[in-house]
Amino acid sequence: MEDYKYDDKKTEALSAHFHEVIDMLGEDIDREGLAKTPERVAKAMQFLTKGYDQNPDEIVKQAIFHEAYSEMVIVKDIELYSLCEHHMLPFFGKAHVAYIPNGKIVGLSKIPRVVDAFSRRLQVQERLTIQIRDCIQRTLDPKGVAVVLEASHMCMQMRGVQKQNSATTSSAFTGLFLKNDATRKEFINLVQAKLH
Repeated sequence: MEDYKYDDKKTEALSAHFHEVIDMLGEDIDREGLAKTPERVAKAMQFLTKGYDQNPDEIVKQAIFHEAYSEMVIVKDIELYSLCEHHMLPFFGKAHVAYIPNGKIVGLSKIPRVVDAFSRRLQVQERLTIQIRDCIQRTLDPKGVAVVLEASHMCMQMRGVQKQNSATTSSAFTGLFLKNDATRKEFINLVQAKLH
């Protein structure tokens, strides 16, 4: 687990705002359990949005290797945590990412890091799916990229329609995954398979 460095000025400014929010909600901000909550929330928000300080393209470029391998590479069941930009409530689930190399491969740990860099921002699932796809396509120039996200959204489960068992699936494809039904079906079957 990498250490995260909090920005003291941001922490102080955000703490003041969260202090005011808690007070406006009718809570006693001086109550023992809430005394340090504004600072804790300020730090939590910085961590949950740390993707703004990360460059996903550069993450991939750190570990590109020339290799003749030309079959599908899949990293599946990547844990995903994000904040809905409409209500700033969490959504979370799994990402499944595949690409077909075109003379270059990437270190496998970089794909989950790309997912994390884009998800640790205020997001919508649809845009997140496309951003992951486009980053892999842009940096590796593979024969195709496939991304499927499955997530539960607290903005739909805790408030609004309050459907606790709902999940949202989004997908985005390029290249051979888009043009070739058999390639796309192979990806979907491998994502659904319990190989481990």
